[in-house]
Amino acid sequence: MPEGVNDARGHMNKVQLKKFKSLLEAKRDEILKKAQQTLNEDMALDANDLPDEMDLASSEYLQSFTFRLRGREKSFLDKIDKALAKIEDGTFGNCEECEEEITVKRLEARPETTLCIRCKEDQERVEKDYG
Repeated sequence: MPEGVNDARGHMNKVQLKKFKSLLEAKRDEILKKAQQTLNEDMALDANDLPDEMDLASSEYLQSFTFRLRGREKSFLDKIDKALAKIEDGTFGNCEECEEEITVKRLEARPETTLCIRCKEDQERVEKDYG
């Protein structure tokens, strides 16, 4: 069977999985590097450099902002780790809702995704209705 072709069940072959694995690892490294930079910049922010109320308020704002960002980064990292685990156990590329295959095109855009486009759209509709 030629390289890069799915087998009859439509599962991804090792070549594709390897590609996704390095895609995910690159994303993970990038997030960690950014988070590290943010941390270093935060350390450089010293309370003594903030004499008046105005500066203090903006510093608190900044802190809550980076905290929120870290929350988002953390959940993104969790998704990436989950996806890498799925590559290991052979379930990568299957939708968690309907068990159907997620298209390779979608995975290439968002390798950390756990839902096929149909289920993702359903989820977003539900979130809009309840949100």
